[in-house]
Amino acid sequence: MSLYAIGDLHLHYQSVLKAPGQLHGRVWKNHEEKFRKYCGKMVTGEDTLVLVGDHSWGKNLSECERDLAYICDLPGRKLLFRGNHDMFWDAKKTAQLNERYQPRLTFLQDSYAAYQDYALVGTKGFTFEGPFYLDRYGQITGWDEEAFEHAKKLVERELARLRKSFEMAQADGYRKYIMFLHYPPTNILQTRSGFTDMAEEYGVEQVIYAHCHGESRFNDSIRGEYRGRMYQLVSGDFLRWKPLKILE
Repeated sequence: MSLYAIGDLHLHYQSVLKAPGQLHGRVWKNHEEKFRKYCGKMVTGEDTLVLVGDHSWGKNLSECERDLAYICDLPGRKLLFRGNHDMFWDAKKTAQLNERYQPRLTFLQDSYAAYQDYALVGTKGFTFEGPFYLDRYGQITGWDEEAFEHAKKLVERELARLRKSFEMAQADGYRKYIMFLHYPPTNILQTRSGFTDMAEEYGVEQVIYAHCHGESRFNDSIRGEYRGRMYQLVSGDFLRWKPLKILE
């Protein structure tokens, strides 16, 4: 039994694809079939596959039915966290999604899932991504203050949701945690954040995140060991569609 993770499948079987990188990037060509083949070779029915957001470009559930059917057909237990493009998923209606799709899919919001003696906790997360203002040398000299203040509110909301998940798992007796975010835990200006602080507070072993697309963004946040935790990027194009094994 193993635990795998990947993010940013960006499926679009019933929706219009407008993202330039996904339209023209070589790594995205037939990515659905590449990922399906890797899963077939690596993931068994006894394994757990965590999908860390941005599952579909569909704007509502009717535009996502084939995308979610594709995920249902993948091997193993599938756990899903929200991404910023998952318009079909209203956080307040997560229970309705689970009523419709469990046990084929489990949508996690303000809750956790168990894996062996670990609690898998997470939330969409958020981090300020600009606009940044640059000088002629490409150095950041400032940023949009209004957007920054708005981002702070979103970060606080996501931290509250994440803490709720930790508290639920802790109340049920779990003391070992893997933390999942869609957004990276820090932005390009930060060395730590509320998300890294919470990971340290609860003794998280690994922080898994996605969202960072294209080689120019693969180093936007923490990767590797940092302050006693392992931080791992699992964006699909970064992994070249091969799900990352997190735990045996």
